Amino acid sequence: MRRRIRALVAALSALPLALVVAPSAHAADPTTMTSGFYTDPDSSAKKWVAANPGDGRAPAISTSLANTPMARWFGAWSGTIGTAAGAYVGAADQQDKLPILVAYNIYLRDSCGGHSGGGAPSASAYATWIAQFAGGIAGRPAVVLLEPDSLADYGCLNQTQIRERQGMISGALAEFNRQSPNTWVYLDAGNPGWVSAATMAQRLHEAGLRQAHGFSLNISNYYTTDQNTAYGNAVNSELAARYGYTKPFVVDTSRNGKGSNGEWCNAAGRRIGTPTRLGGGAEMLLWIKAPGESDGNCGVGTGSTAGQFLPEAAYKMIYGY
Repeated sequence: MRRRIRALVAALSALPLALVVAPSAHAADPTTMTSGFYTDPDSSAKKWVAANPGDGRAPAISTSLANTPMARWFGAWSGTIGTAAGAYVGAADQQDKLPILVAYNIYLRDSCGGHSGGGAPSASAYATWIAQFAGGIAGRPAVVLLEPDSLADYGCLNQTQIRERQGMISGALAEFNRQSPNTWVYLDAGNPGWVSAATMAQRLHEAGLRQAHGFSLNISNYYTTDQNTAYGNAVNSELAARYGYTKPFVVDTSRNGKGSNGEWCNAAGRRIGTPTRLGGGAEMLLWIKAPGESDGNCGVGTGSTAGQFLPEAAYKMIYGY
């Protein structure tokens, strides 16, 4: 507790300088409140290794994937969300580690892509769900990636649905600010190959980015860290020019070790990227999409469902073939 108080005081004392560069919704810095990132003991890779100890691929998957800190995704499959989120961040807190969580349950989720379609049954149901998510985290330190693809995936929504989605996102940010003061929330901003920086800056701002700590890039995609850094800086240039502020950003590096081949769904020949760390061209480089988990019934994952662990795909991703 004393260490956390000291960290909070330090963060507060640095706040005026931080506001010049990137205004943040929170005073506390969860990265200074913990001793490193949390490794999910129940990740799909860990479960597969435990269930297949005699498989020749198990040592490589254990060493290169299962023991790397990465995000846990939460949605309708998580059961009572406040309990699920609370248990996860509580386990991390017991180890003095920083957990990475993905909120992935927005109404009309993946309306264009389809492989991960679903989400909450209504906007009001989502509001309840995300409020309980934030309440489950409460005052413990955490990093949350908020609704991957939700702002880039506007192509199959009408204007009423777009405004509704913006309201869901801004409402979610308000809940985290109210209930989870030691959580850094990143509003997802797609990837460099999806929406122009100017358009994304506008969408982020209209969805309430000013309330968030920052934005996230490349979730479940393959673009290089350099490409994402250039895109993130371009988004910030647009934010500064139009709205007078910038924000820090994080990059999903879980599958970007060889960059993109133009495919987004279980692309062949990709490779894992830089393991989860602070810095590296962004505020953080994070493994958000778990390597080896399918994007859906497509590409090298033909016949699988989104989220299913594919050991052969995972093994090949370690070596880049």
